[in-house]
Amino acid sequence: MDDKTSQPTPRPAPTSGHPARPLDEADRQMVAELARDGRLSVRALAERLHISRANTYARLERLRTDGVITGFTARISAERAGLATSAYVSVSIEQNAWRDVSARLRELPFVDHIALVGAEFDALVQVRAPDNAALRDVVLEQIQGVPGVKATRTWLVFEEFDGRGADWS
Repeated sequence: MDDKTSQPTPRPAPTSGHPARPLDEADRQMVAELARDGRLSVRALAERLHISRANTYARLERLRTDGVITGFTARISAERAGLATSAYVSVSIEQNAWRDVSARLRELPFVDHIALVGAEFDALVQVRAPDNAALRDVVLEQIQGVPGVKATRTWLVFEEFDGRGADWS
């Protein structure tokens, strides 16, 4: 893409779980190619899809506007970048406090991902920290210190693997 340093945009508010418009074959191929290599130029993408650059630009812009493509980022090895300790933290939240709690959790250092879930707890938080001391601080001081958090439970991650993911093509 032309803007290789663009930051991911916030995810759009969920709708009914369906995209604004159905993806056709060319859209799915475009998403698959960009998922493999988000640094592809529009020209290279058009060549791979066998469509014109104008069509590629238009489709790319529509996929961005519709919130299908939310940004372009580099994949970082957290461990090799100095964040060697990972954990999942379940968070139980006081009723009606989820908006404030989720907003506060987003601001905490080393919090990588937050999912509001339907389970015996309310949120699942992925933390990537440099070491156990930093993880301890994030969980016991920062997450548990957020007003509205009732309880946490931590699962230390020993090893991680990427799954297959969606088959866009």
